[in-house]
Amino acid sequence: MRLSPFSFLRGSAIIMAYDLGTSGCTTGVQVQACGDCHLENFGIFATPERNVVFDINDFDETLAAPWEWDVKRLAASIHVSARCTGLSENRARAAVRASVREYRESLAACAEMTTLEIWYARIDAAEVFDIAQAATSLKAAEADSAPDDAHELIAEQYTRGGGFDRRIADKPPKLFHPPPDGESVIDGAQVLAKYRESLREDLAVLLDNYELVDMAVKVVGIGSVGTRCAVALLMAHENDALILQIKEARRSVLEPYAQKCPFENQGRRVVAGQRTMQTASDAFLGWSESDDGHQFYVRQLSDVKGSIDSVSLSASQLLGYASLCGKTLALTHARSGSPAVISGYLGSADTFDKAIAKFSQRYADLVEHDYEEFLKSTKV
Repeated sequence: MRLSPFSFLRGSAIIMAYDLGTSGCTTGVQVQACGDCHLENFGIFATPERNVVFDINDFDETLAAPWEWDVKRLAASIHVSARCTGLSENRARAAVRASVREYRESLAACAEMTTLEIWYARIDAAEVFDIAQAATSLKAAEADSAPDDAHELIAEQYTRGGGFDRRIADKPPKLFHPPPDGESVIDGAQVLAKYRESLREDLAVLLDNYELVDMAVKVVGIGSVGTRCAVALLMAHENDALILQIKEARRSVLEPYAQKCPFENQGRRVVAGQRTMQTASDAFLGWSESDDGHQFYVRQLSDVKGSIDSVSLSASQLLGYASLCGKTLALTHARSGSPAVISGYLGSADTFDKAIAKFSQRYADLVEHDYEEFLKSTKV
């Protein structure tokens, strides 16, 4: 979080949730909200049908909440990212307005669609490649469909050895096996056994073909540092590996200011929110818990995943990418909310676009102030 104001914003969803939740200003129209809707929580991935799509890809904070909270966090992230890139205030505001305009116009389009048309709507990954050709993390997935052996290709990147002697390769400090005398972070066999119960029957049968052979600790991203996370290597045959990520789920930062979570297990909250918001979700997505009270969600470690380093984008690339994120957010909100009601509130003029651009500028100032205070308080 000390790296830049944008990194600080990414890691401080709880602060913005407080600011939004205590502002006393809300439309009262609920959707399944992302809860941490910043530029780098969008990306590409492969669907179970092996199509490569662009969508929101982080749901740790998802919860039913006012739709505008996601819009405001996305707008703030665009403005802060633009400043970190060295772009002018005019270009930063232009990128925010472009994103909000795309959100508004996409909601209007959704209001004219049938419920099933909205549910089936998706954004192909090809739409992002032309915008951000400089984003090297996307180049590996510049295809309309993912290879059938993508899981094995991912396993090769994270493992060493061969056959049933295959093990997860240590890549400290982000991926490592704890020392032999160290405390186990997660009881893999226990958690995976309970995880199986959350899967659809046919997927549970699929999982039964695999056996757990190794597990390692994975250090997770900025906003989740300190939570329990592990990577599990499962094998079906000598050359048939599957890698799952087991990630701890805690209460959403939105919950003190929004609706109470309807699930006892926070992993189930993440899974339910992701399935609602995404066009298609990982086939292995499920939830679990440990006997000592920790709750988790489980997914494939990576399935043709790619993301964009937003602070590396040029002004024109940021404009295009911000617009695409606005469109994507509109589709996800339309799946769970009432697009006609939200569209009616937004109207056809650019009044809302300009208002959010002003908000993003003021909030970017606040982020920079908080960031400076954070640096002072963590100075070593």
